[in-house]
Amino acid sequence: MSSERAVATCEKPLQHLSLPDWHARMIQLKSVAYCKRAEAFELRHSARNLRNETRIQTFWDTYHNNDKLSDRVAELDRWRETMRLLLKRVNDEICALKEQKSHTERDLDALIMPLTVVTDAISMRDCRLGSELTYDDGDTELKNELCIVESNQRLLRDQSQGAWEQLNRLQEVKFKLELDLTDKDEAQAIDQNQLGVNEHCSNVTLKTEPLRVPRNACTYKNWLEYCEELVAFAEKNLADSAAVRESLFATREKAKNILKAQQDRTAHTLRKRIFETQRSRNELEYQLDKMKEEMGKCSTEIDTLEQACNDAMESLKVNETRLENRAQRSGMELCIDESFHGLSSEQHQLEATIKILREKISATRTMYNGLHELSKKIDTDLQNKQHSLMTDIRSLDLRARLASSEKPTQTERNIQLSHLDQEIPKT
Repeated sequence: MSSERAVATCEKPLQHLSLPDWHARMIQLKSVAYCKRAEAFELRHSARNLRNETRIQTFWDTYHNNDKLSDRVAELDRWRETMRLLLKRVNDEICALKEQKSHTERDLDALIMPLTVVTDAISMRDCRLGSELTYDDGDTELKNELCIVESNQRLLRDQSQGAWEQLNRLQEVKFKLELDLTDKDEAQAIDQNQLGVNEHCSNVTLKTEPLRVPRNACTYKNWLEYCEELVAFAEKNLADSAAVRESLFATREKAKNILKAQQDRTAHTLRKRIFETQRSRNELEYQLDKMKEEMGKCSTEIDTLEQACNDAMESLKVNETRLENRAQRSGMELCIDESFHGLSSEQHQLEATIKILREKISATRTMYNGLHELSKKIDTDLQNKQHSLMTDIRSLDLRARLASSEKPTQTERNIQLSHLDQEIPKT
């Protein structure tokens, strides 16, 4: 501080700049400010461009992704419709196959009656007696019918087993289609909801690892291959099921036709056999009547021959008595005259006649006995034929149930199986 000054002053203990330094500093600050403003302008311009570019990029990315989501929803809808139609076809096919299987099982159950009728007819015809117990065409046709019934049972049983297995495969297809359709419904609902999601929606937040690949995820190619394979699998099983249904129908009709033809052939053979038996019985009855008539004639002839033999014996007695009485003549009167020769001739003739008559009586008796034995055989055979005829008629009557039987419905079968016939009021 100077002692000559009147006013005391204080200065900061810092370095003071000179005026040129001050001007230089101002020029430097000006140039720096200008550069900073230029850089700020460039930054703001690049930021505005970046903001516009990112906004436009985001807009178009969202637009394209919405298009992709819309295409995905439309594709899912097409596949859903395909799967829905396939599921409807599978359900219809299951119902149709179940119906055909039910018809087949009903026909299989209906074969019990023909089997019972055939076995009863065979057993009944086996009750024939004597020479009527033969292996005729009726036995052959009945055994053929029995073989056909058993063959039809095996065939229908195999067809029913095949239909059951095909139903299981269709149930598997139905399960896969329902599962896939449920997944597609859920996926379509999720993708449909994503089309309406924007920044103003609720629950829109940042997520942890949004780009992670979910577990069990597959590629679009694998998904498309799975859909196509599922459709092909369903189509194949539908075609197989249609073939099984056609096979069931064709097998049932073929079995019915074969059995009906064999039944007609068996019935014709039995009627033919009955006709032949009736003709044989009528012939035997005629022969038996003629035999009895002939036996009566033989019996009458035997009586006549015996009477003739008795008459001859009486004549012989008379002739022998004459000869014996004439032998009592005496002297020259005891001569061999013509009377003696006549009586002797008559004696020989009567003896020959009696011998012939006795032989004829013996032959007639033998014939009568032969006719009697033959009539007994004919009568026995006639009884056997009558029994055989009744057996065949009963067998044919048994088979009448085949023509008069009606196929019971499922309700009637359930009523019969549960023994509710007496409890249900009759209409």
